[in-house]
Amino acid sequence: MQTLKTFRAEKDDFYARHHQSPLTSTQKRDFKGLDYFPENTAFRLEVDVEISQTSEQIMIDTTGGQPQTYQRFGRFKFLVDGQSAELTIYKNQNGYFLPFVDNLAGKETYPAGRYLEPEKLPNGKFLVDFNLAYNPYCAYNEKWSCPITPAENRLKVSIRAGEKIFNH
Repeated sequence: MQTLKTFRAEKDDFYARHHQSPLTSTQKRDFKGLDYFPENTAFRLEVDVEISQTSEQIMIDTTGGQPQTYQRFGRFKFLVDGQSAELTIYKNQNGYFLPFVDNLAGKETYPAGRYLEPEKLPNGKFLVDFNLAYNPYCAYNEKWSCPITPAENRLKVSIRAGEKIFNH
């Protein structure tokens, strides 16, 4: 498995050079890399997920106005600096999806939230590594449409891990 430093360098290279980068050509010209919190192993969690008892389908609004359908898969609890927090994992045809907003939103993190794709482990738990938290493409360029974090995934705690707000 590649290190977080290598992962971030490859992502910066993709954003700077690739034709599928979310950055505009003007943004690419001055792009020096994304801003990240330092790696924090306390935010690399193996969690037990309480699976939803129903296969409830929900519509999550997007910035482009076209809602997307997800299944409310389950919830997990964790601690951040001694404070309890809880998040919902969603699922669709693309896999598991964890959008969240922390209390740094609009100051140090993207106001509409960041995303993760939790990984189901062989032991039945999920790996939730907030060091991999990233901004949706609409954080860089309004031509992109992104799911808006549901209210149930708005945290009162600070997640000082992953990608910071994009300043261009």
